Amino acid sequence: MAPPLSWLILGLTALNPTARVEAAELTSLVNLFIGTASGANGGSGGNAFPGAQAGYIHDNSSITGISLMHDEGTGGNTNGGYGIFPLFPLTNCNFTSCPVGISARAALRKAGADAAQPGYFTTTFTNNIKIETTSTRRAGLIRFTYPNAGPNHVVIDLTNDLQRSFEGGALSVTSAGRVKLGGTFLQSYGPANYTVFGCYDFQPPETVQAQPIATFGTYQSTSLSSPSTLNITVNSTDLNFPWTSNSVSREQAGALISFNSQTVLARFGVSFHSSDQACANAEAEVPDWNWDTVQNASANAWEDVLSRVTVDTTVEDATVVELLYSSLYRASLVPANLTDENPYWDSPYPFYDAFFCSWDTFRTVHPLLSILDPIEWGGIVSAYVDGWRQTGFIPECRSNTKPGYVQGGSDGMIPLGDFAVKYGSRAAELGVPSDDLYQALVDTAENTPPDWYTVGRQNTAWKEFGYIPTDWVDPSGSTGLPTREASRAWEYALGDFAVRQAAISLQKSPGDVAKYANRSMNFVNMWDPSVTSDGFSGFAQRRYPNGTFAFSPPNACSPVDPVGHSIVMEYSFFAPHSMSTLVGLMGGPEKFVSRVDHYFAVPYFLAGNEPGFLVPWAYHYANRPDLTALRVRNVIYKNFNTGIGGIPGNDDSGAMASLLTFHLLGLYPVAASKQLLIGSPLLSAFTLRNNFFGTSTSFTVTGFDKLSLTATPPSGSRVFVKSITINGQPSPSLCWINFDDVVGGGKIEIEMFGDAAAAAAAGCGPGAGALPDSLETGGFAP
Repeated sequence: MAPPLSWLILGLTALNPTARVEAAELTSLVNLFIGTASGANGGSGGNAFPGAQAGYIHDNSSITGISLMHDEGTGGNTNGGYGIFPLFPLTNCNFTSCPVGISARAALRKAGADAAQPGYFTTTFTNNIKIETTSTRRAGLIRFTYPNAGPNHVVIDLTNDLQRSFEGGALSVTSAGRVKLGGTFLQSYGPANYTVFGCYDFQPPETVQAQPIATFGTYQSTSLSSPSTLNITVNSTDLNFPWTSNSVSREQAGALISFNSQTVLARFGVSFHSSDQACANAEAEVPDWNWDTVQNASANAWEDVLSRVTVDTTVEDATVVELLYSSLYRASLVPANLTDENPYWDSPYPFYDAFFCSWDTFRTVHPLLSILDPIEWGGIVSAYVDGWRQTGFIPECRSNTKPGYVQGGSDGMIPLGDFAVKYGSRAAELGVPSDDLYQALVDTAENTPPDWYTVGRQNTAWKEFGYIPTDWVDPSGSTGLPTREASRAWEYALGDFAVRQAAISLQKSPGDVAKYANRSMNFVNMWDPSVTSDGFSGFAQRRYPNGTFAFSPPNACSPVDPVGHSIVMEYSFFAPHSMSTLVGLMGGPEKFVSRVDHYFAVPYFLAGNEPGFLVPWAYHYANRPDLTALRVRNVIYKNFNTGIGGIPGNDDSGAMASLLTFHLLGLYPVAASKQLLIGSPLLSAFTLRNNFFGTSTSFTVTGFDKLSLTATPPSGSRVFVKSITINGQPSPSLCWINFDDVVGGGKIEIEMFGDAAAAAAAGCGPGAGALPDSLETGGFAP
């Protein structure tokens, strides 16, 4: 879904002045500062960034550099990943005494100086130095405008990434203004390190800008015992710090260049192969240093992404429109396309970074891609499959190009199953060999890796017991993080459902279909009906090898998750492929509804935690879509807004952004299936464009009521779905819609009304297939 600039975006450029869709250029509707507020312990509340740098926080904290790469909205590390090779402008100092150190150079930004749109970021320091940034996929431009003519200086920092995790590297600088860098740094979420390279050029053609170099050199710490004491050496051209295993260096080092110019323009390139390749990337993607060319290409790419969802901005609620396009933007940043930059193996297939993590993104990020951008999604799925070719397992969490920690199940299985269901018959056209995709699913479902904390699953236990036992040692010697046994089992079950779905769609053996269907129901083996809490009986629980249960208080936090919500309560609602099973286990529809109500009333619900994404929609499975309509609005207006704190927790690689996009459209995807739950949109009309089929599907909401756009819609407001017609034919369900209709290029009309009692009585409709599918009751039939 991301445009070609997806994996750099240190600053995105200004807008093409040509007017675009529905009276407004869509990029002008994006608020890049949503989710950039400071969170706990100084971390970013949403870990979102406005296109400037990873680690951005919208407050009065100091800034120490403009870095070249970032992750989006991650939860594994509040600093985010990357932040490599930052530049920093200095003025009013003598070359050999300039404050080049990370703390010494820190500067404050002017109040109100930060500004951004997709395609542009700028800020101004309190010393009146202005920064502007723009980028392509692997290169870009940075411009510093100083308050005086010079000499002015630029620090090129070798050692300080966002985590201060430098383990070794080298730098060279020439009198012609070319700086080459390479460094090894730690992953932000995982056990490994990674190596990356950069290239800066500071001598643009004179037809672009004259900025003569006055002085150049290098700086480094005088000793590691006193790393903040630095020595600047004029005309020094090289630095080299050998890599040392398992040792983060305290070294501060880099280059310093002085210019007799009030404006300094830098071109940069990044590569995971070599610094020479980084320079080649810069030369290829920014050959003439033309700022307008780069920024207009960036703006046009983002306009194309955003125009896959179109609304009449002159009619719709302005806040809803801002939330929609801001969310669509953030949902389109990662996974990041690093094709041609795979440093680990030669392959004709795409290479993507920032599967960070599949646990976060399978619920909403991948389904949104499936609707709007299957071309990009095909590349991402192909990269997942290629990861299996190299390791024998589907990647779960790829962080900084290396395997990260597995959060739960091997949840990369679910997007592959989803792809097989939706595009399996045309997989080859999207660059995905379907036989390889299926074998990747089977191998990940059947085999156990030596360490299932970084890839794969604890399948030895899963297949032997039908659950994940507590306090059990695998006789094969396979190890991992021996926690989260119940939640992992419920995710393993969904992964097996994904294999079952792929087996059907790709016409594999009936035996495979039956085996993985049966295994996908094993989540019930970790349900203890005897546990009672808050007046309700039956909860997900851990279980010992002898079959007895290991009690975890349902109303307490997980011991490995100190956030104030209940993991047991949350996962007790998590079986997207067979929600009717949970309705039955909890005592039937009325009891289920009461329990969902209680979950929100306490509240146990945490809007920023992915396993709870489905719960506001769970009423659908108890035949009460009217309650979903009210609950989803409550969740939106209590947890999301257009302010800097407008995300309920980390954006998690676009998971929150894509969730909100679905909420606003009145849709929620059912994992690894063609069903989408349908509810009450917050828009009167919208169109969804699919870039593979070339279709545009229009949704019209008749009787749309702006009075319903609040956390608690007033009585009588038209918030309930009365009828749905698809291409002129009545829908048999008021609760779900088929993916093929959503991307089919037709017309879908949703009629609203305000009679709460009638809506409750109508439920999902009278037909046998009106309720959303559940595997236990024969749903998702072959």
